[in-house]
Amino acid sequence: MSENFKVELLLDAAVAAREKAYVPYSNYRVGAALLLEDGRVITGCNVENAAYPAGLCAERVAIFKAVSEGRMKFRALAVVTANGGSPCGMCRQVMREFAPDMPVFIADVSGNVRRTSVSELLPDSFGPEDLGYPQP
Repeated sequence: MSENFKVELLLDAAVAAREKAYVPYSNYRVGAALLLEDGRVITGCNVENAAYPAGLCAERVAIFKAVSEGRMKFRALAVVTANGGSPCGMCRQVMREFAPDMPVFIADVSGNVRRTSVSELLPDSFGPEDLGYPQP
C-alpha cells in the first residue's frame, strides 16, 4: 500500500516530540506523531513519574490529546526511540481502540524505519465490537 502522505514529515514530528520527553528516571526518550484523517499531526512524548505507574507513554499521550480535541479518525502513527523500540502492550490496545488497521512506523535515532500496523502489533485483539459496540 502506498502512503498518500509524507512518512518523513511524520517521523520528523516524532523526533521533535522525543526531545520534549520528561524521563529523569529511565532516560529513555520516546516521541510519537499521530496523523489525523484531516491531515493534522498531533504529537506526544513520554512523561515519567517517581511513582512509575503514573507515567504515560508517548503514543498514548498523542492519542489522548487527539481524542481530547474531538479527533478520533487516525491515518498513521510514527514512533521514534533511541533503539527503535516497539510500542508497549497498553499503547497497542489504545491504538487498536481507534484504528485497528492503522500503519505504524517505528524508527530509531539513526533513521532506520520499519513499517508495521496495529493489527500486526496486536493480532487476535479485543475491541469495542467484542462488547457489542461499533468502533469509535
